[in-house]
Amino acid sequence: MARPRDDRFELYDLRVEVVAGDRPMVCGHRVGDWFEVRGENLTLPPGQAFSIYALAALLPLLPAKQRPTAATDWMTTDAEIACPDPHCGARFRITRVGTRTFRHSEVTAVPLPPVPRRQTRASSSRGRTR
Repeated sequence: MARPRDDRFELYDLRVEVVAGDRPMVCGHRVGDWFEVRGENLTLPPGQAFSIYALAALLPLLPAKQRPTAATDWMTTDAEIACPDPHCGARFRITRVGTRTFRHSEVTAVPLPPVPRRQTRASSSRGRTR
């Protein structure tokens, strides 16, 4: 009988905050503006806007920042992203603010592959020639 597979995984919750860079901001960003990513959901404080152009530049990085990475990986150490407008000095700081546990079975209809059966020593040596 197959044993059930643990289908849990963790993602980081993220906060993305506007911080001042070394040049003036020209895109309407305001220092301190922020949004959060919790699982697949993006939330903003009531009444606050966020540029879709800046968001488009940030979106490809967010799923990678949500996942655990090695301490030496640049995705772990680098936290500030420049505004995509070359004339704007804004930076967007991505901070991991907590973790959340999900279950594969609750976020996709695609089944997990079966757990491979352990091979015995006799079956793993079959087919070998010396």
